[in-house]
Amino acid sequence: MERPQPYTLLLYYCYTPIEDPEAFREEHHRYCLENGFLGRIIIAQEGINGTISGHKEACSKYMRDLKADARFSHTHFKVAPHHQHAFQKLHVRVKAEIVHVGLPHIDPNQRTGQYVAPKELQRMREEEDVLLLDVRSNYEHRLGKFQGAVTLDIDHFREFPAQVAALAPYKHKKVVTYCTGGIKCEKASAYLLEQGFQNVYQLHGGIIQYGLETDGEDFEGKCYVFDNRLAADVNKKNPTVVSSCYVCQQACGRMVNCANPECNIHVALCAPCADELAGGCSQACQEHPKKRIYDGTGYYATVMNGYNPYKGLRRKADEDIPGTQ
Repeated sequence: MERPQPYTLLLYYCYTPIEDPEAFREEHHRYCLENGFLGRIIIAQEGINGTISGHKEACSKYMRDLKADARFSHTHFKVAPHHQHAFQKLHVRVKAEIVHVGLPHIDPNQRTGQYVAPKELQRMREEEDVLLLDVRSNYEHRLGKFQGAVTLDIDHFREFPAQVAALAPYKHKKVVTYCTGGIKCEKASAYLLEQGFQNVYQLHGGIIQYGLETDGEDFEGKCYVFDNRLAADVNKKNPTVVSSCYVCQQACGRMVNCANPECNIHVALCAPCADELAGGCSQACQEHPKKRIYDGTGYYATVMNGYNPYKGLRRKADEDIPGTQ
């Protein structure tokens, strides 16, 4: 029997000028607390980037309220049902960029790759000579990617600009970039255009939206996601497993974080190996004195350490903030 799905996961971003990010951060933080959201939201002068979970009704309200603000009216949400909160904390932070790549001068609202809808991408792949470029990190594309896509040897998105020179042979091809939800492609495709690539597109909504609209045909493996699921199914038509267990090398689409917090690598680890190593990726990690308790999922929330969701709210009187009286 399927579990009830009373919660919703929202994955979204919006490149839009925010004149006072600190003031908006505080206002938005308070709004999220009042409506029971958990997750991670990044705010910068260039916009907002969020992955949050909440009750279905609250998430519907969040989408309506955010889009009611003219600055965020063009926000594109990826929406997925879930049986519980996908996070344990709420963090609303101000940073220099809403996704760290080290290209603050690039404004996707001025110039970026042309959007391609999921079904249009299917047509293009069937009828045209296109190059699919995966702009995600190694641990992500090793778990799953589009059939025939070009991948990059990067551990962090900030390494992307340094890899572009190696893509020079593709400068005159039709290039379609893709990532999890679309946000990395906004700057990746814009940077390719800046570097002289002539025909650059991007998958609108990323892998997640592609799965929602096309049943994920020809996406091989699973999609790494940044919540307690770790790996999400995308392909309902012709699913495959492309990743291998980090320990035994058997086919495995099960993603974990190593239980040793000083290692914490993101790898595929089959259930038997994970059980034998108690969630570690090696015997050394299994025996590490700081190893976390493995509960069978391979997901470890940051230690709460007296976490107070109201921390950082400076404009509300202390007597109104729980724990300060």
